[in-house]
Amino acid sequence: QVRLVESGGGSVQAGGSLRLSCAASRTTFVGFNDMAWYRQAPGKQRELVATIWTDDSTNYANSVKGRFTISRDNGENSVDLQMNSLTPEDTAVYYCNMAYRGTSVWGQGTQVTVSS
Repeated sequence: QVRLVESGGGSVQAGGSLRLSCAASRTTFVGFNDMAWYRQAPGKQRELVATIWTDDSTNYANSVKGRFTISRDNGENSVDLQMNSLTPEDTAVYYCNMAYRGTSVWGQGTQVTVSS
């Protein structure tokens, strides 16, 4: 069974930075799977924030392009999301996602709150 555990959320003022981490259980290697970060703000649908594919190519939502960076830490078997220049519009629960053997695995989410 694959498990994903997010960490690194918290509260920060606008303009600040946070780094989220998604640790995968040792039953699979993050380098073998496409990984992504999503977020869901109150009253809104869950949206895709950033993706990293097995070939290490990346893609970002327009709203975070140039501010967020997704990366893989093979040694820690994790995928990180570095978030800079945060704005109140980035406030949401952030979820890690793994495309694993035709299924979609989700973490429990971590709250990010950005105050103005």
